[in-house]
Amino acid sequence: MKRNGDYDDDYDNDNDGGEKPPSILTSNFFMDQVGEIVLTLKPDGLSWKLMESLSNEDGSSCWGIRQTNTSIKISDVYAVDFIDWGFVHQNPHTNAPGCLFDHHLSEMYRFRVHYIHKSKAQPSLWTSITHTFGHDNKQTCQLWVTRINTFLRFQTNRPKSLLVFVHPRSGKSNGCRIWNNVAPLFSKAKVKTKVVVTERAGHAFDAMNSIANRELNSYDGVVAVGGDGLFNEILNGILLSRHNAPYPPVPPDHGQTVNSCNEIVDPGPTITMAEPLASGEDESPLLSTSLESQVAIPNPDPEVSFPNERFRFGLIPSGSTDAIVMCTTGARDPVTSALQIILGERLRLDIAQVVRWKTSKTSKDEPCARYTASFAGYGFYGDVITESEKYRWMGPKRYDYAGTKVFLKHRSYDAEVSYIKVEQEKTNMRANWRKVKALWGLSKEPERVLCRAKCDVCNTNQTSDTHQESKLTRVRGRFLSIGAAVISCRNEKAPDGFVADAHLSDGFLDLILIKDCPRAFYLWHLTQLARKGGTPLNFDFVEHHKTTTFTFTSFGEESVWNVDGEILVAHKLSAQVFRGLISLFASGPET
Repeated sequence: MKRNGDYDDDYDNDNDGGEKPPSILTSNFFMDQVGEIVLTLKPDGLSWKLMESLSNEDGSSCWGIRQTNTSIKISDVYAVDFIDWGFVHQNPHTNAPGCLFDHHLSEMYRFRVHYIHKSKAQPSLWTSITHTFGHDNKQTCQLWVTRINTFLRFQTNRPKSLLVFVHPRSGKSNGCRIWNNVAPLFSKAKVKTKVVVTERAGHAFDAMNSIANRELNSYDGVVAVGGDGLFNEILNGILLSRHNAPYPPVPPDHGQTVNSCNEIVDPGPTITMAEPLASGEDESPLLSTSLESQVAIPNPDPEVSFPNERFRFGLIPSGSTDAIVMCTTGARDPVTSALQIILGERLRLDIAQVVRWKTSKTSKDEPCARYTASFAGYGFYGDVITESEKYRWMGPKRYDYAGTKVFLKHRSYDAEVSYIKVEQEKTNMRANWRKVKALWGLSKEPERVLCRAKCDVCNTNQTSDTHQESKLTRVRGRFLSIGAAVISCRNEKAPDGFVADAHLSDGFLDLILIKDCPRAFYLWHLTQLARKGGTPLNFDFVEHHKTTTFTFTSFGEESVWNVDGEILVAHKLSAQVFRGLISLFASGPET
């Protein structure tokens, strides 16, 4: 074994810290629990193999551990550190036949490489693995740490600074414990984190709604350690103050017409938005600012707006359902989410804007806007969230209890829904995928094109949608429930989600209209929803439409919507989807 900082001639001692790193670096090391190896570093990764003198004929090490040539991609490495003098191996089989280690070789200078591993059985599940390498020359270890860190700096997509909100009481009140478990991963990766433990409902919303551009620009993203509700707070806190887009059309009243462009024409006064309303009970009035009153001064701190290529959102699950994490990573696992954040994974996510125009038939309200990343539901879904508020002391079980009570009441509601019906041409790409899968027998249900990592549907150029045709369709009747899913909303209660083939960034809402039907039929629908591989949409009383915009008008006395687990009282409501409005620290589900 070489002893004196051995490395390739490809390394230039007089590199002077230039940008071009060495192409290849090779040294002999002792690898913890393996033996003496030849370790090679290239720009794309590390690789090693056992020294022939330390391997038996069957290819196993002196401890009986079978080894083959092994490698780690630099893109999978999230940290490397020098840990000074200490033991590299302590194994009871040190004196096994053919083993050449002496006791003094087990203490040396060491460095560790931390990287991610994907389970073969569950590819969406990521774990952290650490390998320790030892050498009796300190400078050699330090050189390797420096070189690996140089290559890691070329991974420019990774965050360097994050704002983290921890919900201490989300789910089963495990928020702080879960953050304490994953925080060392961020420390090892040298990702700076400013941690805020929320103290009340709306804390995260208020913080993000009022944060200055200068501070927001200092972070590469914001992370929620909690459930979908905390994520929704952060999302609304940012977008309500920084997403400048016109509201969707107002639901029609008597006397309104639809013009040739399928736009609803309101003969009444035009409503303009200067700054959207804050969500929640403490709603603020609309703010209007005169351009003449603004002083034109240079702004060295650029405003943060969306869509935004740099700024990303992260979510480490500790909630009751964690549907967003299930859909965007494929695993309800805090370590997986933390590692995907650290490695700078990126995917686009559709966001829906929901606007309440009226709280009752006769009220004259200012419009109230909310954003949702997962689901907005009326009827059954609104009743369940309203009923569950009475039993918050029960924790996540309150949803099962409330759902049972609401199901037994079996209430239906008189309402009208108008939606932009997408013609077949706009879904040609999706239809083609179905035909291909059916032709090759790849699926018993070829109509489902599930969203996966590097999804072809989501990655289709958005400009391909610009010449498609659409028309406005109205449906009036009695409904048990109305749902609008941005994503599939997979969770433990609905393993395939509300809509199994909903996509993360295809620019569509999945509108689900459940018409009034016998209680037994509705139970059948709910049973299919709770089954893996179920078919909850294959009923005559269920309508499923892909749309970009819809409006809702209630004709009853009560009208409650469930928007990402929050109550929204709305007799008139409209919604529109923005394709890929935000970016997430996530890779997409592998399965």
